[in-house]
Amino acid sequence: MAERRIIAVLLAAGLSLSGVSACAPRAQDPASVAQADDMSLGDPKAKVQVVEYASASCPHCARWDMEVFPAFKAKYVDTGKVRYTLKEFLTEPEALAAAGFLLARCAGKDRYFPVLDAVFRGQEEMVATKDPKGVLQRIAANPGGMSDAQMEACLKDMNAEKALEARVERHEKVDKVTSTPTFIINGRRIEGEMTLPELDAAIAKAAG
Repeated sequence: MAERRIIAVLLAAGLSLSGVSACAPRAQDPASVAQADDMSLGDPKAKVQVVEYASASCPHCARWDMEVFPAFKAKYVDTGKVRYTLKEFLTEPEALAAAGFLLARCAGKDRYFPVLDAVFRGQEEMVATKDPKGVLQRIAANPGGMSDAQMEACLKDMNAEKALEARVERHEKVDKVTSTPTFIINGRRIEGEMTLPELDAAIAKAAG
């Protein structure tokens, strides 16, 4: 990922999320076990484990985050019934996806999900304004709690980029994921967006 030079790409005009039909860059029995470097919410001992492979630049992931995740989190994660884990993936434009994840990581574990949520919610604005860096600067400040200088340093952190690349490579080559969002619910793989009723049914089945 180092060669992508995230800052330079983000400054390029004409960034577009259109045409990313299935958010699929590149799939068979993905691992459903959370790794130490994954981000999770909820009780680790919850009976049901929900894993989502998502990309910060995927419109389908953004829609699920905005329209379904809040109710899912309130109903299952906050009540201790489900442990939710997000596994990072990169879809086009990969520079935007990488920047979103790097900013969320730099913000720290307590702010990771709020920052990622803000990135999802800012996708359309980034396309409309053709100013992804400006939108990301605002997100880095709030809810990220970072100054512009800290954001620049974050996006230029080569070690962080390499760590992200390693996670994505693991999800591609080991977990065999090809598209986002992909959900793993107690080992059962489901590709594509899920409605809350669909999650209700899948979680009920997993809980046995």
